[in-house]
Amino acid sequence: MLNTLRKIVQEVNAAKDLKAALGIIVQRVKEAMGSQVCSVYLLDPETNRYVLMATEGLNKRAIGKVSMSPNEGLVGLVGSREEPLNLEHASEHPRYRYFAETGEERYASFLGAPIIHHRRVMGVLVVQQKERRQFDEGEEAFLVTMSAQLAGVIAHAEATGSIRGLGRQGKGIQEARFVGIAGAPGAAIGTAVVVLPPADLDVVPDRPAEDVEAELKRYQTALAAVREELQTLSAKLANQLRPDERALFDVYLMMLDDAALSKDVVQLIKGGQWAQGALSQVIRAHVDRFEQMGDPYLSERASDVRDLGRRLLAHLQQERQQTLVYHDNTILVSEELTPAMLGEVPEGKLVGLVSVQGSGNSHVAILARAMGIPTVVGAVDLPYAKVDGIEMIVDGYHGEVFTNPGAVLRKQYGEVVEEERQLTQGLESLRSLPCVTLDGQRMPLWVNTGLFADVARAQQRGAEGVGLYRTEVPFMSNERFPSEKEQAAIYREQLAAFHPQPVTMRTLDIGGDKSLSYFPIKEQNPFLGWRGIRVTLDHPEIFLVQVRAMLKASEGLENLRILLPMISGVLELEESLHLIHRAWSEVRDEGVNVPMPPLGVMIEIPAAVYQIRELASQVDFISVGSNDLTQYLLAVDRNNPRVADLYDFLHPAVLQALRQVVDGTHAEGKSVSICGEMAGNPLAAVLLLAMGFDSLSMNATNLPKVKWLLRQITASKARELLDEVMRIDNPHVINSTLNLALRNLGLGRVINPAAAVQA
Repeated sequence: MLNTLRKIVQEVNAAKDLKAALGIIVQRVKEAMGSQVCSVYLLDPETNRYVLMATEGLNKRAIGKVSMSPNEGLVGLVGSREEPLNLEHASEHPRYRYFAETGEERYASFLGAPIIHHRRVMGVLVVQQKERRQFDEGEEAFLVTMSAQLAGVIAHAEATGSIRGLGRQGKGIQEARFVGIAGAPGAAIGTAVVVLPPADLDVVPDRPAEDVEAELKRYQTALAAVREELQTLSAKLANQLRPDERALFDVYLMMLDDAALSKDVVQLIKGGQWAQGALSQVIRAHVDRFEQMGDPYLSERASDVRDLGRRLLAHLQQERQQTLVYHDNTILVSEELTPAMLGEVPEGKLVGLVSVQGSGNSHVAILARAMGIPTVVGAVDLPYAKVDGIEMIVDGYHGEVFTNPGAVLRKQYGEVVEEERQLTQGLESLRSLPCVTLDGQRMPLWVNTGLFADVARAQQRGAEGVGLYRTEVPFMSNERFPSEKEQAAIYREQLAAFHPQPVTMRTLDIGGDKSLSYFPIKEQNPFLGWRGIRVTLDHPEIFLVQVRAMLKASEGLENLRILLPMISGVLELEESLHLIHRAWSEVRDEGVNVPMPPLGVMIEIPAAVYQIRELASQVDFISVGSNDLTQYLLAVDRNNPRVADLYDFLHPAVLQALRQVVDGTHAEGKSVSICGEMAGNPLAAVLLLAMGFDSLSMNATNLPKVKWLLRQITASKARELLDEVMRIDNPHVINSTLNLALRNLGLGRVINPAAAVQA
């Protein structure tokens, strides 16, 4: 049955449209199960009726005509109950309904299984037989497995139809929505420009080389062309990214010069293979090796190698990547966006990004946040190859993409985009003003940084310090551990840029979805594995070098704060503090006269919440990492599109944990800040203010919105709202309550520009 299932799915995947896919399903399932009838009914969202869309065994003229509501017929029963129905004698069931127009005889036995995709019932798959018998367990299991496997395929085929503006019956429809992961905040309306692979490495045929020397020359010419192309792209992004961020292009160039890669290609050509075939074999072998390592960071490297291979193949085929027409409002769409693709768009034309693959921490997402481009990644259901040239909306707040938007949706998001533009314009008046509530409570607003582009953006928006500097970014853009001197130069640049304001530097936080190519971490469950402080405590040589570099960088500036990530208990904290004091002594022995900077603990693990007073008593400040704390409290991988809707920092458990952290920290007389996406959400910021957080740290893009809202509300009103929502047990109701309350105060439009659209 497994082989049968696999073959059916492969055949359905290759179908040109939904009609063809459904035809294959009913034919193959009927054959596989030896039944006399197999039919597919799909739920039409407009009429809320199950419509017969394909059949083998019933009258085909009934397709598209026979339909039933969820509360009639056996099909409606299967759909509404969302479970299979296996009947020996269907006509005896009270919900049985006979449709004469199907030309069906009164088939006795009935087996139906719901087709469900992402909790949405899409339809029902049915098999019927004349003989009166109950389908056995194996047959029922096969049909249930078949419907589960086909749900995604049918959803994809439906989406392709939606993209083309056609419904199931070929009628025009207004719009389609696809859910992914929020990669970078903001909203954009524009025209999709699809970047397809310039050449397909997987379909290059083997062919003997007629002239080995000529093939070798063609390969060297392609290498030189791609090298020049990458250098040009790197130069185009020079004014937006600092040298170590542009190092990714250097990594590409190093890959081109990689002895193993080129040597293997040359060897195959000399062995008689033509250049294209040799390149295809070598690139695919390298990609397979990277992907099999199972490490998220190395998977990113696999996509880089694949991108390089495609570029080389395109030159070998004497064709450039397809000639793209970049519109004034270009939304770049690809199966797998790469940083190089961003550089190809003329400056000022790129308004949004959509990637079918990738996570919120991919290189592209990091660059998009630094450049302020609304981005959605992980949009796995989007038939990206079909969207070129159509109008599209990117909602980087909620991780949603809309194709063929109707007039209402276009108008709503147009207002969001205009509102964002006005907020940015009004920045000058806000920049120099403090963040103070109407009743005089001060709330310092800090920024999270990591890329050099973040510095200018933060200063333009009036940041009062850095609540989180991600030191792993320079490590990730390197091919080896940066030396103490190299680190000190990078840290000094950051400290000097914000002086005399405080800069909170988090010690190296790798593991989870952040890995280093030269220090791979391969684990089955990386988020619960070797990451953060666990790595650096196991490698004190890395930790000591980094802390010494931070201390030396702060000489004469004295605005450094050191933050320890992923602390789960007092023992880890004591070990870390011991190493920091040791590094401080070593630096002072070298004649660098720096005071001991304030030290802090990052609260990201539930265990730390319950030990907050013990931890706070040993450090100078506490900082909550809301992204990971939410992820661990709710057991939800925030980079997984399947469970993305469960990740919600307004969940009552998260709010209760945050309140406990604030109360425990203040009980020890220490300050507490929060960094992460929650702090940059204006709605949540009102609650954080009410809880008593001493500062909020966020992405610079969100800072003006948070400042504007907090300056329009009283702290006492914020505390009233907090008391109200703490009695609510549903995150969606909490969100609605806050939205309504702030709208009633006349503040609704700036809470989250896209929130009103969602409502």
